[in-house]
Amino acid sequence: MPLTLVVPELLWPEPGDRQTLESLDCPGLCTLLARSRLGRRPPQSFEAALCEPFGLTGELPYAAYRVLGESGMTAAREACWICADPVHLRLHQERLVLADGGSLAIDSAEAEAIVGELNRQFSDIGTFHVATAERWYLQFAGAPDLGQFDVLPLSTVAGRRVERQLPETPRLRWLRQLLNEIQMLLHRHPANIKREEEGRSTINSLWLWGAGALPATAASSLAGVWADDPLALGLGRAFGLPAHPLPDDAGQCLSRCASASRQLLVVDALQRAVHYEDADAWRAALLDLEARWFAPLQKALAGGRIGRLCLQATTAYGTLAWESGRSEQWKLWRRPEPLISHVQSLARAKR
Repeated sequence: MPLTLVVPELLWPEPGDRQTLESLDCPGLCTLLARSRLGRRPPQSFEAALCEPFGLTGELPYAAYRVLGESGMTAAREACWICADPVHLRLHQERLVLADGGSLAIDSAEAEAIVGELNRQFSDIGTFHVATAERWYLQFAGAPDLGQFDVLPLSTVAGRRVERQLPETPRLRWLRQLLNEIQMLLHRHPANIKREEEGRSTINSLWLWGAGALPATAASSLAGVWADDPLALGLGRAFGLPAHPLPDDAGQCLSRCASASRQLLVVDALQRAVHYEDADAWRAALLDLEARWFAPLQKALAGGRIGRLCLQATTAYGTLAWESGRSEQWKLWRRPEPLISHVQSLARAKR
């Protein structure tokens, strides 16, 4: 059974942060890394890396794929969608810093009230949808010509400074104007007035990204997808693959997979901690993944239960992929090193 395991932000992005990186007891992960062949490419977004196992590259309609992965939502192939995720923008040292919806503690009533008002005011543009309190969409009424829509995915800007929200192209002037009007509506919406009175960050903008309609899909070499991430689930469904929620641990997953099939697993428990520089949360999540995923998968690979394992990670050091088979895991002379050694080696090679 060949497995591809995608773990965004597997490595802490500050190689000199010894307090965070030292004394991490993760022998399963360190053994996997030591006895695998490392491939390294330039950094890319988690979304772009997630699409590559499906043979998808370039400018992609992430919104349409993500809608397919949402519970209770469907994306007609001809419809044009855009992710319209709620965010808070604040000015810091003359630059805008973005906080995504996951950090704003938006409740479902707030989301429904705001989206209801958006639909009343902008019904001629299309229909806004709430999938979860932090994931919203706009389904355009027609098929707008968006041109080269090079807006970064939300995962690459959450917790970071942003230069601009939309491309400065003439054909997108109408969309920039729409966003300005949305921001004015959000500013005076009762839900935001209440949040401000309570000293909470307001929902003062939307991050519009991933626009497009579903393209025709070819066959995939994958046989199944296991994830909680809606984009991963949507990609699987777009390609006609079984798409399952991520089980609690590797043992449950392996017991449910066909022995000869190629499976894609997406374990996204580290990304938010890196985005918001929460070292304690990152350490705790990594140690949890060690117990539930890395150590059991390393044991299954060494025992032959898994034929090949490709561990992929989008990190500050590049897009990394460690590949290994059973024989490599028995090369005992490749002694595991502490995780900090891998991080610092990658940081030195990046210079």
